[in-house]
Amino acid sequence: MCCVAPAFAASADFAIDKAAGQACPNLHQDFRCGIHQDLRQQGFVGCTVFDCFGAGQRVAQVTFGGRDWRQAPETAKQMFDVFAVMRQLHELLWYLTEALNLAPARPIHRDLRTLLDRTEALTRYAPEAVLELDVAAHRQDVDVLLKRTSELVRAPVRGRRTDRRGADLIGARLRGADLRGANLRGAYLIGADLGRADLGLADLIGADLRGADLRGADLGDSIFLTQFQVNAARGDENTRLPAALARPPHWTAAGPPPGRALLPISQRRGGVRPRRR
Repeated sequence: MCCVAPAFAASADFAIDKAAGQACPNLHQDFRCGIHQDLRQQGFVGCTVFDCFGAGQRVAQVTFGGRDWRQAPETAKQMFDVFAVMRQLHELLWYLTEALNLAPARPIHRDLRTLLDRTEALTRYAPEAVLELDVAAHRQDVDVLLKRTSELVRAPVRGRRTDRRGADLIGARLRGADLRGANLRGAYLIGADLGRADLGLADLIGADLRGADLRGADLGDSIFLTQFQVNAARGDENTRLPAALARPPHWTAAGPPPGRALLPISQRRGGVRPRRR
């Protein structure tokens, strides 16, 4: 699904243009990627930082009962439209599950569980019903609890906590900064220098970390940080990550030379910017 449904344009993230619903030329007939081991080297960095949170498997195997869009092309358009909705639902499932694993959020665990069950139920709808869902309204309900979770988790941090929700921090110099308990929801941290910064208990939901320098940074207790946010950044063996996340293979032991990263033109200030959460 991820190799067919979304559109992408030739840029620093993708080597070619691809229209929505068009299969990537690197997708084989057995649905395997022909350059999976060399995506970055082949100019498909965007593929390494995209996550459907399992929505593709759900749509293909459950919603459409294992039907193949190649063998049943009449299902393709509806399947891809459903995938776009399902990905949002699965993203919410991931965040709700993460919140339920945070002990400080115990006072609202019952509410979180209720919304998790409700969201899970939506993913079992028939294709036509999925396409009629008001996902934006449901997301707002979930966001209320996720914000409350964030407040509960960050509460123990003493002193004034940094609040940079949705802030433009592209290329910002934050090396060694004390960002414990910071609210960085949806912040643009593209190419930011966060080397040796302390991000303990920081809320990083939706933060754009593409090209951010995390060498030596402490993100071990940060919350709502996904594997694909980490994959989009640069780090080294001294970068501390949450236990559930893996150190990306492209992070070298020594890391790149010191200094600010030069962003691709498409990612510099004024260029194309991602959707806020």
